[in-house]
This record gives sequence, structure tokens and C-alpha cells, in this order.
Amino acid sequence: MTAWRRKRSARTTAALAATMGACASLLTGCGMLPGDARADDGTVTVMTWAPQDTKATNMPGMPGMAEAYARWVNATGGIEGRRLRVLTCNDHNDSVSAARCANRARAEGAVAVVGSYSQHGRTFMAALETAGIPYIGGYGITDEEFTSPLSYPVNGGQAALIAGSGRQLASRCERVSLVRPDTVAGDQLPELLNAGLASGGRGEAADILAPEDASDYTQYVRRALEGVGLDADGDGAGAVSGGDPAEACVTAVLGGRTGTFFDSFRRVGAEGPQVRIASVLGSVQQSLVDRTGGPDSQWEGAYATGWYPVSSDPRWARMKEVIREHAFGDNRIDPADPGVQTTWIAYTVLRAALEHVDGPVTAGSVQRAMETMPPVDTGGLTPELSWGYDDMLAVRDHPRLVNSMVTFQRVQDGTLTQVRKDFVDVRETLEAAPRNG
Repeated sequence: MTAWRRKRSARTTAALAATMGACASLLTGCGMLPGDARADDGTVTVMTWAPQDTKATNMPGMPGMAEAYARWVNATGGIEGRRLRVLTCNDHNDSVSAARCANRARAEGAVAVVGSYSQHGRTFMAALETAGIPYIGGYGITDEEFTSPLSYPVNGGQAALIAGSGRQLASRCERVSLVRPDTVAGDQLPELLNAGLASGGRGEAADILAPEDASDYTQYVRRALEGVGLDADGDGAGAVSGGDPAEACVTAVLGGRTGTFFDSFRRVGAEGPQVRIASVLGSVQQSLVDRTGGPDSQWEGAYATGWYPVSSDPRWARMKEVIREHAFGDNRIDPADPGVQTTWIAYTVLRAALEHVDGPVTAGSVQRAMETMPPVDTGGLTPELSWGYDDMLAVRDHPRLVNSMVTFQRVQDGTLTQVRKDFVDVRETLEAAPRNG
């Protein structure tokens, strides 16, 4: 582990200790062991958390989708006759708030945390493990989601997206700059992108660290252009030194601030044939393309990597129907948002697990069901998912990974379209990435 990463890790130690202490107090005060059943009143309680109303990445559609899902299943008889109660929590992109969400899940008898987003895996996963609560279908933003024995990821997480982006760009870009958050979660991105680039014989990307809550990124745009050999004097991107201008690419992975970055990119005058732009789903999505001009936006021709089929794919029809009929016009929920899509898939998995539970529904019985039930069919939105010992892909640093598939997408005529019909497996690329720490 580098000195920088040791320093970053130390920042979370106090929050982690506080979380462990709070969880222990809850366990002692309630007189219950992790996974114990409460009185069976025919209701299954779960929690979905995500950051909302912050200056950085916000995922309000995830709790919104969870609430709509619960209304749908309850209106159609519940799951195995049981009503689904969904608790939601705002983690505020803050480790203390993430700990409070996890503690509340334990205090209110949640049997699982489902379809959630948080950057603070060290904090929330320790609390969930102490309480014996499984974490089903996290967004995949933290390492702990792919290492904890109580985590059941439904996608390959940010690691698969970034490795896949590297593979996608390798066939098109001679030089690449990566603009990414100056955070713990952002620290692993360069190695993953470089593994993807190396698979296509490309060199390493320039690594540009940027804040994830800035309102202007002009200085980081200039650094990114310099990283691929472009003139960054603000009068235009100029030409690529010693090569085809189209072979220079800038990719930004800044969550909700990616659009802000590329707005600064446009204002610097870096648009045009001198440089291609790219990102990953979640940092760019159809709503961003639409509100910046559709086919006339700077995103036209841009490349993106996702976990799932494009939002126009008919395999999303059931989810869209549920949103239409049970979200009651909730404008937090965008069917094209990969966070919303992940929550839908995670609740599909939860339903399969609850249908497989033998006896009372507890955190422990849900965990056992997750590891013994038949593979879950998600309607082609992912490969069939299962989490038995033999299903783990054993990717280095990601031993809980069961789905290493991504999709290659591009903006054409203002719409994100799939470049390849089938999924692309990035397992070997993930294996080639250097070991964390």
C-alpha cells in the first residue's frame, strides 16, 4: 500500500471505530444476536440508501425506485404473501451518515439492504457484518462490496466499467487523459483503465485528479488536454503533436459533476475533431445528452461503457411499466439511470431470495437463501446471477464478483446506442490490473 493510500485509509479509522461501537451498543441493548428473527407479522423490512441533496454525486432515483417496487409487489399480493416494507436513508456522501443508515437498518429490523449507493464501504459494511445483514445489489462503488461475505453484487461495479472503458477506448485512442475524483474510490481508477488500454496495446492514461464537487473545471480541462499532447491555451485545442488529432481522448468519471466538467471542456474550446470524449454510465446518461442538445450536443459521437443494455432495449419494459403505474410521477426516477436500473435488478434478486426462504424471514435466512437458491433470471438484463461458492469469479481484489459483463455504447443521433449487440466480458482485463495496495 502506498503512503498516500495509507493516509487515505487513516481518514476513515475514527468513523469505522464509531460505527463498530454503535453497532455493538445496539446489539447489547436489544439483547439479540445478528440475524435473529423478530415477531413475524407478515411484513418483510428492507432498506435502500443513497446520497441526496449533496454537492457531489446524488442518487435519489434509487430509493425512489425501491419505494415504487414495494408499492407494486404489495398491490399484487406481496412476496409469498408477505408485504414489503422499504426504509430509505440519505447517506449524504458522508461516512458518519452512512454509519447511521446502517445502524438504523439494524435497529428497525431490516433483513437486507438492497439496491443502494454509498462511497463509504469501510463504514457501512462493518456495521452490516456486525448485525448479520446482507447487502444485495450495491452500486459497486467500493472495494468492500466485492470482498465482504455478506455482499451480493449484481454487476461488476465501477471496476468493470473502468476496465471496460479502457478496452473500448484502446481501439480508438492513441493517447488518453482520465479525469477522476480525488477520493478513496477514485484511487483505483487509473490502474483499471490502464489495464483496459493495455489490452489494446495502448500506453497509460494521464491521471488528472479533480474535486467531485466543483462548479468549474477549467483548470482540470487544461491539464487533461495537456495530458494528451494538445494545446491548452484556451484559444482552441489545436493539433495533436505527432499523430492523428482524432486519436486523442479525454474521459471523465466524476459522477454527477461529469456534465459540469464537460461544460467547462466546451467553454475552453476543446470540442471538435481534435479530441474524442468518453465516460461511463452513471457519469453520463441519456438525460444529460438530452438536456445539452441531443444530436447537437458535444456528446454526439462520445463513447460510454455500461453494465446493462441501453435504456431503449425492450428488456426494460417491465421496469418502465412499474415506474409508470406505481411511481406516481416521482421525478426522481429516470429509467435510463443506471442507479435506478441497479435497484430494479437488486429487488428482482431479493424477491427470488424471499421466495426461496424456508421458514421465518430473517437476515440470516435471507443470507442462506442467497447462497443456495437457483440462479436468478433478470430477464436478460444481466447474465443469470447466483452467489454459491462455485459462482464466484475469484477476480483478484474482487472475490465476490459474479458478473464481469459490460456493454459498449456510443451516442448516435443524440441517443445512447449499443455498439455491440452482446455483452463484453472484462474478467481477464480485471485480472490483469495490478493488485490494490
